[in-house]
Amino acid sequence: MVNCNPETVSTDYDTAHRLYFEPLTFEDVMNIIEKEQPVGVVLQFGGQTPLNLAVKFSRAEVPILGTSSESIDIAEDRGRCTELLRRLGIPQAPYGCAKSLDEAKRVAREVGYPVLVRPSYVLGGRAMQIVHDEAELERYFREAVLASPEHPVLIDKFLQDATELDVDAVSDGEEVFIPEIMEHVEEAGIHSGDSACTLPPRTLDEKTRETVRSYVTAIAKELRVIGLVNVQLAVKDGTVYVLEINPRASRTVPFVSKATGIPLAKVAMKVMLGKKLRDLGIPKRLRLHHVAVKESVFPFTKLPGVDPVLGPEMKSTGEVMGIDVDWGVAFFKAQLAAGNALPVGGTVFMSVRRDEKEKIIPVARKFHELGFEIVATEGTAEVLRRTGIPARAILKVSQGSPNVLDLIKSGKVDLIINIPTVGRDPARDGYHIRRAAIDFGIPYITTVEASLAAVAAIEQMRKGKITVRSLNEHHSAVERLD
Repeated sequence: MVNCNPETVSTDYDTAHRLYFEPLTFEDVMNIIEKEQPVGVVLQFGGQTPLNLAVKFSRAEVPILGTSSESIDIAEDRGRCTELLRRLGIPQAPYGCAKSLDEAKRVAREVGYPVLVRPSYVLGGRAMQIVHDEAELERYFREAVLASPEHPVLIDKFLQDATELDVDAVSDGEEVFIPEIMEHVEEAGIHSGDSACTLPPRTLDEKTRETVRSYVTAIAKELRVIGLVNVQLAVKDGTVYVLEINPRASRTVPFVSKATGIPLAKVAMKVMLGKKLRDLGIPKRLRLHHVAVKESVFPFTKLPGVDPVLGPEMKSTGEVMGIDVDWGVAFFKAQLAAGNALPVGGTVFMSVRRDEKEKIIPVARKFHELGFEIVATEGTAEVLRRTGIPARAILKVSQGSPNVLDLIKSGKVDLIINIPTVGRDPARDGYHIRRAAIDFGIPYITTVEASLAAVAAIEQMRKGKITVRSLNEHHSAVERLD
């Protein structure tokens, strides 16, 4: 095993006979290959970095186990991937590439605002941003990125209010096994590594599920995937779009494996060594009788001054899982494990940006029905009171004292819901509220979707209590459909 990450080296000693603690560059890895003379090289378990070496390994006649370098290149190259999806008749959000600001303006006008802009050469969504107009696009080019022919900027149509999905699948070149579909709790626009997600999906109808399965199966077969593949999709107005194809293991493989009882990494490795899924006893499909919720863990308590608001740029450093037969309890458990334990009573503070105020009304109404006191900034309180929901108005930080920060510091707030203005929120009131939540250990939420999930979880917890079952008990209840 070759590992360049000192943080994970402790997990490798019982996995490999020899561990090379070296950079994952072509020259360094080739030195190891020349010394070890391996049967083949596995690229699928190291994230994006090893995939970037696939074409060079192929030219150097290094045998690659699993998906070929040609198929990897098709998935990774934006133009070739678009061609593949068109051939298969699979929808993709409009996009373009720009090597200068003028070119970016033209592409953005053609694609239509809002757009998701990002450099083409970074990992983890770094410098990725949702841009709403030309002024923001100019500011992005001035402050965040230097475009060039070698490093063009990718500009995608941002699918607003879409539901994002993730699928991890294993293929042996003939058959494709899809354990389940993961549905993100937050809407599209939050980095997939930061979003909570639920398995099986919570809101998808059966027709949409079958469409997702058929798209992933067709992609895996067309690419001749041998091993793992991750496909990210979005559903908007009944149409399923493919956002990204990753011919490798994704960060959600351990979550899917624990939730379903199928060890995907082990199955994929055996497939790469020539086994067939049917020989390994892998079923065509699974039917789960429980729900698993993945939640991200963030380092904000250790980073004073950092804004905890979520966006396209990944900020999480780990993840946890909640599992139960009831979705609300599974979500509650996940929040508890992530250190964001939801209250079952008390006072909830709400401050919501203008275009999301109507969407927060069902959340506020449910909190009121559950007996919570609602405190809100003037604009949000006015909208709630107009719909018959009692809400006590409180001053913003910039309006004087006593204000919301004074209320938080006095320990009189049990949950904070702060929905900031996307891409335009200055480090003023919203920032200070979110930072206070971190500094005083108060659970907080920054998206409408997570607010809906949280109040559903709290309602469920008010009806009963947390129960515990072993993973084995959950796995034994999973139906294997052939």
